[in-house]
Amino acid sequence: MGQCLAKPTNGGDDSEHNVEFAGGNVQLVTTKESWEQKMAEAKRDGKIVIANFSATWCGPCKMIAPFYRELSEKFPALVYLTVDVDELAEFSTSWDIKATPTFFFLKDGQQIDRLVGANKPELQKKIIALQHSAHLK
Repeated sequence: MGQCLAKPTNGGDDSEHNVEFAGGNVQLVTTKESWEQKMAEAKRDGKIVIANFSATWCGPCKMIAPFYRELSEKFPALVYLTVDVDELAEFSTSWDIKATPTFFFLKDGQQIDRLVGANKPELQKKIIALQHSAHLK
């Protein structure tokens, strides 16, 4: 399924900013401190976090972003984050991102699942399952 493995070397047009990657219940994480704060809030509230590591130059990331926003509105019991791998390059490297988009599913800051690529059916299936388990508590 669609994924980007490396940044294009033609310089890419960075004028498009991350606005398209936020919206709905999706929050854009632009600093490590912001990440830690959102993780602490989710842990305190007992919520599962979905972190989308993506890039503005990545076609599949752009393609799945509106769908991710849509899911965030349909299934609001989860926390939806987007991290720009270029903006937080060092942080993203610590997550061993090999391709974008990569979605991490986290509970109490620990990875419980992961999805690499812009696979809409699989992303929706995982979110529905997590939303369901969140309601069983």
